[in-house]
Amino acid sequence: MDAVHAEFDELVGRALACPDDALLPCLERLREHLLAHFGQEDDWMRKTAFPAADCHIDEHGKVLASADQVLALVARGDVAIGRSFAAELEHWFPGHADYLDSALAAWMCKRQFGGKPVVLHRRPSHA
Repeated sequence: MDAVHAEFDELVGRALACPDDALLPCLERLREHLLAHFGQEDDWMRKTAFPAADCHIDEHGKVLASADQVLALVARGDVAIGRSFAAELEHWFPGHADYLDSALAAWMCKRQFGGKPVVLHRRPSHA
């Protein structure tokens, strides 16, 4: 899950930093990632009877629906909406990962190993 989340961060960063003429391909790659990423998590939730699956799967579906709408607009030349979408994903994802994905990870670890995963957080640097 961590590797998939790192890839997500990288793809969002690319979409935010790319030139306008590369935005559509960057967003298409991000959508492909989202389909695989969310599909894998949705599968895990169904296979393990995750209690909050409906909420989590619904949120994935809403993000994918937004991605489809944004891609259509960017394909018609609306670069600003594509940049805004990438920025919103960057803002949305930490909360999603901290609450929904971490709960899924804890659920799967508890079912498989009988305990919770260890979570490490970086301390903010004070310059």
